[in-house]
Amino acid sequence: MIAHKIKSKLQPTQTLNNGDLVPNHCNSLPSSSNQSLAIPEIQPKTPSGASWGAHNHRHQMAGCTLSTELEAHLRKLRSQLGPIITLPMGSRQAIFISSHELAHQALVHNGAIFADRPSPIATAKVASSNQHTISSARYGPIWRTLRRNLTSQILHPSRIKEYSHARKWVLDILITRLCSAGESPVKVMDYFQFAMFCLLVLMCFGDKLEESKIREVEDIQRLLAVSFTRFQILNFWPRLTRLLLRKRWELFFALRKKQQEVLSPLIRARKDIGKDDLNKLVTSYVDTLLNLEVPDDEGDSNRRMTEEELISACSEFLTAGTDTTSTALQWIMTNLVKYPDIQAKVFDEISGVVGAEAEEVAEEDLAKMPYVKAVVLEGLRRHPPGHFVLPHSVTEEVELGGYVVPKNAIINFTVAEMGWDPKVWEDPMAFKPERFLRAEGCDGHVEFDITGSREIKMMPFGVGRRICPGFSLAILHLEYFVANLVWKFQWAVSKGHEVDLSEKQEFTTVMKHPLHARISPRKLS
Repeated sequence: MIAHKIKSKLQPTQTLNNGDLVPNHCNSLPSSSNQSLAIPEIQPKTPSGASWGAHNHRHQMAGCTLSTELEAHLRKLRSQLGPIITLPMGSRQAIFISSHELAHQALVHNGAIFADRPSPIATAKVASSNQHTISSARYGPIWRTLRRNLTSQILHPSRIKEYSHARKWVLDILITRLCSAGESPVKVMDYFQFAMFCLLVLMCFGDKLEESKIREVEDIQRLLAVSFTRFQILNFWPRLTRLLLRKRWELFFALRKKQQEVLSPLIRARKDIGKDDLNKLVTSYVDTLLNLEVPDDEGDSNRRMTEEELISACSEFLTAGTDTTSTALQWIMTNLVKYPDIQAKVFDEISGVVGAEAEEVAEEDLAKMPYVKAVVLEGLRRHPPGHFVLPHSVTEEVELGGYVVPKNAIINFTVAEMGWDPKVWEDPMAFKPERFLRAEGCDGHVEFDITGSREIKMMPFGVGRRICPGFSLAILHLEYFVANLVWKFQWAVSKGHEVDLSEKQEFTTVMKHPLHARISPRKLS
């Protein structure tokens, strides 16, 4: 039973010994096993001798991943308790923040304090080579080294431009395969995933690999991603599960070994090329990692990355750049199928920029297409590929929204809920690209702050020091492929495959019923 909220004004705060958060005035309230208490904004776990609101949800949350089921629980609790909630997640406590203002206060104003990562669970520690990837590394020298390398060597504007031929190559592959589908309904996600994976493999390993090799890399990466939930149970008490679930642990290590067998030859081949730039199609991510020195465990000196660490870094690059972008692309194209009037506006804008004779939309043309940009931004707002950012952790005790967040607390930010907040977005569940355009009579699009540095309205890439370093590249990829897919084909509902926007959780939040579209080549004159 959840009791009424405390209506009194928030008082100075304190941290409970058990790590939960509660205002000082709650200490004077009665504590008995027959009384449930829900305090505003933070829902504490059960202290000794009392039955608290969180107790009723403990059995539902234990072992639950950040899924649509959990989102429903959080949505209900937010309406009762406010925008900060503490819930037990297995053997840990997690704080969920759904307020734009509090997220900005945490990630921008107190960015350094909220930039850490929690201690890794057992399987993640193996997969990340003990937190030697950008997304998993603790906030410190290793993270700075890895992130600086990616942003300066691969994501620098000049290097992104260098990869333009790779994007053109992948676009041609995608268009050719879609054309070969004929009149049959096309399950577009399969085509999108393979195209994006081809692009990321080239960027990672610097070569146009044979399709069979690309498929081999894709298969092991996909298998590891979809097996995530299957291995979650191993993380609850690893010492115990290594005994009771030995075969499942063996399967996990077998998949990791298979990944090493697939990726290691590609890394070594790149190493053999060495500094002979004549044999390099482009400077690849692996090239930069092979030359990189990271702080050693003691922090006294630097060293080269081990092969296991290189594999983890490449795996992160491939997965982060493929799944999120292909998922977002499917959601956007689904809405263009569902709303043909929006698709027509996209086509008309492209035609007005490139002219009827153009074979394709060039990257330099995208800057003149505010409606295409608005469609992409609306897709990221309405259907963010990740409904939560990766968990943050705080480096020191800090006050947030009238509560003291204890050192090392695990913090989650509800990305989807912020993008759907009716207080910020009018008619938030509708797909309306126009909300990102200037008022009638003004040219161009609104320069929307996707980084959230000024204010947070939505945060599909995160915000602050841990913002996805590749957000600008992801937006470029989405604009480029959306524009060319609409320019080349007319997209329509396929008979027997009505558009369904229901979701399910995989590595990203995907369509429960993937888009099957009827695509027809446009007869351009």
